[in-house]
Amino acid sequence: MSEEQEAGATPEPLFRVVRGTPTDVELAALSVVLAARMRPTEDRPAPPAGPSAWAASARRWQTIGRPGPDAWRRSARA
Repeated sequence: MSEEQEAGATPEPLFRVVRGTPTDVELAALSVVLAARMRPTEDRPAPPAGPSAWAASARRWQTIGRPGPDAWRRSARA
């Protein structure tokens, strides 16, 4: 394509309504959500890095009970 055609070309629509008659407000909300999802990942803030449930401090301090009589009963209290 020449530069003139590219400059005057209409950009491809973000989405197309196939069925139904959405209101202008619904179309605006949908276009905002889709535009936000299509943003490059560099622009998005990183999710907060917190410990997972497996690495939680409470789980780290649990000890394995000693084997013996009533060990199953003591394990329920841990």
